[in-house]
Amino acid sequence: MRRILLALVLLVATVTLAAGGVVWWWLQRPLQLESASVELSIEAGAAPRAVAQAWVQAGVQTSPQFLYQWFRWSGQARQIRAGSYEIEPGVTPRQLLDKMVRGDEVLESVRFIEGWTFRQLRAELARATTLKPATATLSDAELMAALGAPGVAPEGRFFPDTYAYSRGVSDLTVLKRAHAAMQRRLAQTWAERPADTPLRSMDDLLVLASIIEKETGQAADRPKVAAVFLNRLRVGMPLQTDPTVIYGLGERFDGNLRKRDLQTDTPFNTYTRTGLPPTPIAMPGLESLRASVKPAPTKALYFVSRGDGSSVFSDNLADHNRAVNQYQRAPRTSGTP
Repeated sequence: MRRILLALVLLVATVTLAAGGVVWWWLQRPLQLESASVELSIEAGAAPRAVAQAWVQAGVQTSPQFLYQWFRWSGQARQIRAGSYEIEPGVTPRQLLDKMVRGDEVLESVRFIEGWTFRQLRAELARATTLKPATATLSDAELMAALGAPGVAPEGRFFPDTYAYSRGVSDLTVLKRAHAAMQRRLAQTWAERPADTPLRSMDDLLVLASIIEKETGQAADRPKVAAVFLNRLRVGMPLQTDPTVIYGLGERFDGNLRKRDLQTDTPFNTYTRTGLPPTPIAMPGLESLRASVKPAPTKALYFVSRGDGSSVFSDNLADHNRAVNQYQRAPRTSGTP
């Protein structure tokens, strides 16, 4: 009897060691894939068994039961993170689990450019095919309500930057980040404003920064451009800036700004109205925001483009007219007259 028991013990030990060896071998062996790479998006809350099955359905050539048992045996099954993942030949079961636990995702990105309008931003979102188009059927007003800002015009409310995201997430998720980023930048910049600024609110700051963004040809000129507009606001002089008129024309603008456009009164015509327009006209970048509260120390009220992106700034109309004759040879500038 003792010999039989000893034999059974040895048999069980041998089988256990053999099984352990097989498991160790399987964990170290690269998984076979149906294609050059296999991608999988894991939704939040997905069960470990469903994750294992999904990998096999996506193209990993192994037993889903093996994968699931490995997830369980490792003690990390509940640490698998939602996200978009991609694996290539050479990945072992151990490395696959490690990737999901670390959240080592495949990320896409979308870039919003300084000076873009909200219409351009929405067009860029529509081109991002790896985003879920949750806002595609929403009006601008409905979209802002979804962001928690009902009644707020969307123009200029999103910070221009590059935003990384997981494949398959909602475009609303990206917009929430861009909107929150602009709110933070705006609040930080507003806190740095001088006591004598003619700007009355953060909205004023955002509107002015958007005009500076559209009017500046060279980055070095931003503080001077800001100073001109702030000086005009202080003395009640019209801003007389073409980009606001063009924005007000919308899709009617054909690339040629005419005299009648400058004379036709609209809320965005800064030739016929004093003060700032009712909303921003584009997305300002951080430097334009900063220039709005840290303008150059100049009394200039005019500027005209040299034609190379830079501008000439003047304190009085006589000097400005001479600069216009020299650089534009026309009675009106393309920027601020």
